[in-house]
Amino acid sequence: MALLAGKTVLITGASRGIGLAMAERFAAEGANLVLVASRLGAHGSLPGSLQEAVAKVAERGVRAVALVANLADPNARQSVISEAEALLGPIDILVNNAAVALARLPSQCTLKERQLMFELNVNAPIDLCQQVLPSMRERGQGWILNISSSAVSQPTVPYRDSREAAWSIGTYGASKLALNRFSEALAHEEADDGVFVNSLAPESIAMTPGAAHVAEMAHKNPDMVEPVEVMAEAALALCSSHQLGRVCYSRSLLHSLGRPVRSLDGQQILGDAFISAFDR
Repeated sequence: MALLAGKTVLITGASRGIGLAMAERFAAEGANLVLVASRLGAHGSLPGSLQEAVAKVAERGVRAVALVANLADPNARQSVISEAEALLGPIDILVNNAAVALARLPSQCTLKERQLMFELNVNAPIDLCQQVLPSMRERGQGWILNISSSAVSQPTVPYRDSREAAWSIGTYGASKLALNRFSEALAHEEADDGVFVNSLAPESIAMTPGAAHVAEMAHKNPDMVEPVEVMAEAALALCSSHQLGRVCYSRSLLHSLGRPVRSLDGQQILGDAFISAFDR
């Protein structure tokens, strides 16, 4: 039986990248999905759109709907969960994936830039958690997964290609560290309610179209990237089990569970947790 058959999942930031990969993997396990992004169509030069993501997920034979919301706006996100429930019913699994990362030196990151990162990366997930919890508590079961980042720790200098690259992700990392701390506290609060809250980050850079700028460096250092399927499989593992209060990384989680990495359609085993992004 499919792991998520009959479950309804809401994923934010689902029009491309890790969000879309998780949506595809969850759909392969029978989940119906509400995909959330800030717009229905294309976003500048970035590949993919929410409209295309919904069509792609629906090909798995599940129900998939789009919900457009600017999660950086507190007013715009007030009704996200209620709108999602009106479309597909109660939410069983909430995945807070939407985020913004502005590369700014910590001495130069403006108040406006800091406010944007903390609004979308911290306050939006908290608001959605608070909106979805009453229904999960009433039904005695639910899963919340907050997507974090390895940027919570200061990387070794030089990082990627420069010292500045290591420093410039500091404020973004601080927002994700705040999300981790919230996740741990919420997990303890919900331990007796049957709601399983965890935080998950890519161990390395997830190889999505948005990470194409690191491809050349990654060929010289394959350990700096991982296939997007690794994050999708790790997310599925946390949203289909009774793991609780974990702040973990994709490869390490899968390795600890002895779980292989599967293709996004679930049909093929691609390798173990340490599969290379270039060997699929």
